[in-house]
Amino acid sequence: MTFLWPQFLWLLLALPLLVLAYLWLLRRRQQTALRFASLSIVREAMGKGPGWRRHVPPVLLWLALAAMLLASARPMASIVLPSQQQTIILAMDVSGSMRATDVEPNRLEAAQAAAKAFLAELPRHVRVGIVAFAGTAQVVQPITLSREDLVAAIDKFQLQRATAIGSAIVVALGELFPGQGLDLASLTHGRNSDSFAPQGRSLEQARKDQQPPAAPVPPGSYTSASIILLTDGQRTTGVDTAEAAQLAADRGVRVYTVGIGTVDGEVIGFEGWSMRVRLDEDTLKSIARTTQGEYFYAGTADNLKQVYESLSTRLTVEKKETEISALLALLASVLALLSAGLSLFWFNRVL
Repeated sequence: MTFLWPQFLWLLLALPLLVLAYLWLLRRRQQTALRFASLSIVREAMGKGPGWRRHVPPVLLWLALAAMLLASARPMASIVLPSQQQTIILAMDVSGSMRATDVEPNRLEAAQAAAKAFLAELPRHVRVGIVAFAGTAQVVQPITLSREDLVAAIDKFQLQRATAIGSAIVVALGELFPGQGLDLASLTHGRNSDSFAPQGRSLEQARKDQQPPAAPVPPGSYTSASIILLTDGQRTTGVDTAEAAQLAADRGVRVYTVGIGTVDGEVIGFEGWSMRVRLDEDTLKSIARTTQGEYFYAGTADNLKQVYESLSTRLTVEKKETEISALLALLASVLALLSAGLSLFWFNRVL
């Protein structure tokens, strides 16, 4: 446990002084009591005394004061709380490689089914947006609370050529931060893997030219939103994946990557050409590592559904450092009320 105002802990020194004062009052009461010739007669006339009960209300009041003094120092503790992540961007691969059948019935249909199951598991207050990417990336469903609109957008996916993973991350960030100039058109031509920005500018230079420039924050520190990237991980065009991941890291946004398919892959044919499509786990692990996210492998349709279910839990509950002053203040109030209540019930007075 840490404290934001540790100087207030000096007030705790008053607690042992209160104990000494209480003991002094008890001794003084005994010294000022009337002396009788036969104490046994007095005890018999008075009946059984309060005994240990006389000390309970003062002890409870003492504990209440201790809790209040601790609260004044603003303690911080790591506790499990509902996450502050209120927005999730699903970035889903719709490139031609997603027609591979190493995940039944094929990668795309398995991803669609798992994504819809994931949406059904999310709390209704979590907003979701969807980005689809192939040779380029675009928002197919702006951030919304409507699960029906999200499902409809997922059902309309159409396979296209090429895979621009980095562009998908940039577009997702642009949806999360609409006022920061994260415009894909200004960052990449989107035609081949070597052209990142108009007029030969690198992505790094384009990022520096943004007005106003975004001040970097620690990776993973932005807890209001996250990105879930589902792909087979084989980039062929668009923004460089590593630089796009760094853009997300600089804004504190975690990117959770989900690899679909198998490492060996399979040969697919499309419009007269064929190629072997393999899962590029290294790229997806690198994205997750850079952004303080996590990588999940989904080799089968059942595994993919399990991955999304685990993501739902991860994105809605988290353990983090939180100020607990309010909890201690509540405890102090309960103890003080209990002290006064017991005193009234047993002795017809408040302490």
